[in-house]
Amino acid sequence: MKNQALVSSALAAALSLGLVAQAQAQDKAAKEKCYGIAKAGQNDCGSANGSHSCAGQAKTDKDPNEWKYVAKGTCEKEGGSTKPPAKK
Repeated sequence: MKNQALVSSALAAALSLGLVAQAQAQDKAAKEKCYGIAKAGQNDCGSANGSHSCAGQAKTDKDPNEWKYVAKGTCEKEGGSTKPPAKK
């Protein structure tokens, strides 16, 4: 009985991990990077100009080099751009 319960638990865990990975992939596909809308400390990852490489390190609001994920098709409505600024 213990072995059967252990196998059942392992199978359930493996199936749930697969569902989580699939949901994350679908969620990411429904989003896009939007530059210039992140508030200070609320960016999603590294800056376009390489000044840092981590989320939450934006120094100012609406820096054009900082980005956040938004629902596809909403970036420009929020005042942002789906393209990083041109490098100088």
